[in-house]
Amino acid sequence: MPHIASRYLAEGPRVGIRHFTLQDGPEFTARARESKDLHRPWLFPPDTEDAYAEYAGRLIDDPTKAGFLVCEREGGDIAGFINVNNIVRGGFRCGALGYGAFAHAAGRGLMREGLDLVIGHAFGPLGLHRLEINAQPENLASAALARGAGFRLEGFSPKMIYIDGDWRDHERWALTAEMRA
Repeated sequence: MPHIASRYLAEGPRVGIRHFTLQDGPEFTARARESKDLHRPWLFPPDTEDAYAEYAGRLIDDPTKAGFLVCEREGGDIAGFINVNNIVRGGFRCGALGYGAFAHAAGRGLMREGLDLVIGHAFGPLGLHRLEINAQPENLASAALARGAGFRLEGFSPKMIYIDGDWRDHERWALTAEMRA
């Protein structure tokens, strides 16, 4: 798939992270369509150009959000995405992470590497102190990614987030800047 070149905000051995652009729509939506079996029933990323434009526009324009594409350094293909949502400044300095790997990249450790880069960016240039992940208990891959990145399990919230027509239970994971140091 063609890739729109962009400068990475941070790079690891195999991936770099960069912000979403509207030009990423064709590749992102194609990857989302290819990955439906992997994502369902946990995640519903935009899979049409119009839905992507709305989604990416919010990540680009809303100061309470920061969206990152995880891209393979060799070739630049989008491997997945990690968004910092609900950013609160002031004394809280916290954000909630949401993420998804695309099927061609799943199980290769690319998202773990990308998450490490996003965490560094969140605790560095974004100036956050705490990151949270809310994962459905049955989504073992999501919880494993949180655990592998050093997040601690802080609790369980029944019927916390409305997804796919129902209120879903979630485990709450968190990481602070001190834990990372």
